[in-house]
Amino acid sequence: MNSILPVSNAPLPSGDAALRQAAQDLETTFLSEMLKSSGLGKSRESMGGGAGEDQFSSFLVRAQAEQMTKAGGIGLAEMFFNALQETQHDN
Repeated sequence: MNSILPVSNAPLPSGDAALRQAAQDLETTFLSEMLKSSGLGKSRESMGGGAGEDQFSSFLVRAQAEQMTKAGGIGLAEMFFNALQETQHDN
């Protein structure tokens, strides 16, 4: 049986690449939630895909949010990256 390990207080990896990836992940998550709130991915009333469409629409929304972030996003990733760098330098 695998035991659950406690969460460590280890610092983030110090590389800029890891910080940039974390910032992009945060922006992708934010954009994904905004797209869901706007109604993207909801089933259509007529000619919809049924239960299958409902099950996999979150994957489509997430993929679209990832592509938006890769294309430059809305600037959140850069703000997150700068904030993470400042936090890293404060430690």
